[in-house]
Amino acid sequence: MTALISGSVAYDTIMVFKGRFRDHILPEQVHILNLSFLVDELRKEFGGCAGNIAYNLKLLGADPLPLATVGADFGDYADWFAKWGINQDHIRVIGEHYTAQAYITTDLDDNQITAFHPGAMGAAHEVDVPLDAGVSMAIIAPNGPDGMRLHARQCREAGIPFLFDPGQAMPLFDGEDLRWFVEQATWVAVNDYESRLLTERTGLDLGALASRVEALIVTRGAEGSEIHVGGQKHLIPVVRPRAVEDPTGCGDAYRAGLIYGMTRNLDWSVTGRIASMMGSIKVAHHGTQNHHFAMEDFRAWYRDAFGEPMP
Repeated sequence: MTALISGSVAYDTIMVFKGRFRDHILPEQVHILNLSFLVDELRKEFGGCAGNIAYNLKLLGADPLPLATVGADFGDYADWFAKWGINQDHIRVIGEHYTAQAYITTDLDDNQITAFHPGAMGAAHEVDVPLDAGVSMAIIAPNGPDGMRLHARQCREAGIPFLFDPGQAMPLFDGEDLRWFVEQATWVAVNDYESRLLTERTGLDLGALASRVEALIVTRGAEGSEIHVGGQKHLIPVVRPRAVEDPTGCGDAYRAGLIYGMTRNLDWSVTGRIASMMGSIKVAHHGTQNHHFAMEDFRAWYRDAFGEPMP
């Protein structure tokens, strides 16, 4: 079953500063801040929510269909998608722009300073939800705000159920916008911090939000996650990663696990456990698309983690 992945495709330039920002920022001088950091490590990674989710779904043997806009510099990313057999039919190149770019500097305390250039992502509203691609469900992930609104409306009008994942796009919308997205969506997924912002901006508590959708998924980092369905709360345990290398992209990997279970009509407890396993695997690797596995290995890890075979 095909899942449509509406969201950003971006390059992530990640720099590691072998020091601590706090040792170089003078609180009384922040009004004239002028800093330069010598970084010992630099990596350029493939990223963006749509790219990450599609990649993780492909690892699970699913058939993702990314819907995104990219720039003239998309060539390397296109080759990467081609290597993994990820469909590019609905990725449009906007030649006068760069692909979205994130520049992330991390210190020894895992604090981050990020600059983000949306580039071609700002034209996400120039691509439409395909109505003839056999799509069974969609996710509306962080993207250009006009694109997110358009794709949510088109999915609703076409009868395509979708998961609303506001993520880092949350600041782009006010309470009225967010209530509208919730009313259009079939499911909503947020992390702990985002859930607080969502309740604050919409004026709806978690119970009220959950009552408006078929499922509300809230991830809580090391505390696991919870899935609110039909007045019940399924508690999903966290899977301890083999190593803690890089949390970036963990949420996208988790959402790929959700989509995998949802498109196969697995029960919510199993779906949440698959999602939790995906997040754990990602955390143990640097970058958002550098982890690989075979499905027989994934099933063995699932059995070891939860004491039962994966359906």
